[in-house]
Formats: sequence, C-alpha cells, structure tokens
Amino acid sequence: MVTLRALTPDDAPALTRIYSGASIRHTTGKPLTLDQAHEKIRTALARAAETPRAQWSWGILAADEMIGLISLRRRTPSMGTISYILREDTWGHGYATHAAQQAASLAFTTAGLTRLEAMHHPDNPASGRVLVKAGFTRIGTSDRPSDDGTAISYELYARESGS
Repeated sequence: MVTLRALTPDDAPALTRIYSGASIRHTTGKPLTLDQAHEKIRTALARAAETPRAQWSWGILAADEMIGLISLRRRTPSMGTISYILREDTWGHGYATHAAQQAASLAFTTAGLTRLEAMHHPDNPASGRVLVKAGFTRIGTSDRPSDDGTAISYELYARESGS
C-alpha cells in the first residue's frame, strides 16, 4: 500500500537517499546533500502555507517508510503538472503509479484542476509506463535544454479530470 503525506523536517535523511544513485540519472545528476534536503523541505512547507496555493509536495510512503517524493504544481488556474522520484531500490513495484493516481485525484478535487501534464526523459521509458497506468495519455514531446545546450525531446503526457 502506498500513501502520500506532507513532508516534515525529519524527512531530510530519507530525501538524501531518494535523490541519489540511478534515481537522479535523468534529473540533476547530482546527489542531494543533507543541507539541500532540509532546504527542499523548508521550501515545500512554505509553499504549503501560501494562498492561493500553487504547489504541493508529498512523501511517498510504503510500509511507513518514505521511498519517494511527488509534487503537484499549479501552472494555470485549471492546469497543473506532476513530477515524482523514487528511491532506486523500490522501482518496479507499482509505487509510482499509485502515487501518481493519488496525486491526480488530489489535483482534481482539492486543487480544483481539470488537466494535469507530466513529462519524462526519453531514456526513462519506465516513467512513461507509470504515467499511462495512472491514466495519462501521451500527447507529444517537449524540447528541454540539456547541460551542453542541445535540446532533448521529453515525452509529454496529459490527463483530464474525469478520466
């Protein structure tokens, strides 16, 4: 069973484990330090207190252990994006799919959004399978700049409320 919960200051060590190894291959590529984890949590808690709220960040828990992070960002009054990361040793068990389904439900109810989008690096097809299983449909690509300045075509997905 997977549950989502708000981050707490005590989650910093878990975040450093999540943001390391193969899990960060298609993100920054750099492990998160403990200080950076604390700052990430402080930022998430500050954003949770904003009105109107534009961002939600939840720890992904399996068996009461934090194994990942999922975030929802309001981009327009009706559209948001989700992103997620799981600890490498927890891949392949459906945790990201369940977390994405729960985040979508919260987006369409609590946040009042009608559309969600998400994307993944082209070298990470497993993330695309997660999105499809969570009710998203591939809608195209979105070019993103790489570290060397070239464009990388990320796979783009969307889900509408009620789907």
